Amino acid sequence: MNKLSAVIITQNEERNIGRCIDSLSGIADEIIVVDSGSIDQTEQICVQKGVCFQYHPWQGFAEQKNYAATLATGHWILSIDADEALSPQLRDAIAQVKEGHYPDDVCFSFNRLSNYCGHWIRHCGWYPDTKIRIWKNGTAHWDGLVHEEIRTQASSTIHLSGDLLHYTYYSIADHAARQVKYATLAAQKAHQQGKKCSPCDLWVKPLWNFLRNYIFKGGFIDGQAGFIVCRMSAFYTFVKYANLKELNKQ
Repeated sequence: MNKLSAVIITQNEERNIGRCIDSLSGIADEIIVVDSGSIDQTEQICVQKGVCFQYHPWQGFAEQKNYAATLATGHWILSIDADEALSPQLRDAIAQVKEGHYPDDVCFSFNRLSNYCGHWIRHCGWYPDTKIRIWKNGTAHWDGLVHEEIRTQASSTIHLSGDLLHYTYYSIADHAARQVKYATLAAQKAHQQGKKCSPCDLWVKPLWNFLRNYIFKGGFIDGQAGFIVCRMSAFYTFVKYANLKELNKQ
């Protein structure tokens, strides 16, 4: 059976980290948590649950995850966020990966199902939200300032059954604050790439974002939660391009 290392980055994740670690119990042969300076109970929870906990100064999402992966000793690496957890069906699928014989140039993906303020969102462009999260140690790395993406040397991807459960936001206020944070980072990245903000970007794209997610991607089926999710997505788009316009003027 091949050894599986689960790697997690944290900062003030006391609300989520216990659930995440518990979902990995019996599946991951080692659980590595790299923390960037939590001031809540994150470290105490990790220590109580017996995982490997290490401090590392914040270097950005991608670099923090890349550093965590260098600490892994398993044949396979599973990258999971603190606000995520394995569903029972996904646990079973990963257990079969560990017992199987696969070439080193494959990686594994699965769908991510998000919970928004207590509601599971199956539309709005949020699902299936397929993610590559398992690969052979040393064959992939994270890249990107925000909404980081995995870059893998794998020649093929195997999709596993089951969902990665994502507990996104517990309040609308929290969602709004993080949308501003991520939109600002996205604008900085776009500016570094030489992109410009046009009047169309600033006004038409937020509207189109809402219509696409709420109407064409079925956000209305998710009820009030779906409406809020789609409105917040449009808000993110507006803030991103408003910030980009300011950066362009500089």
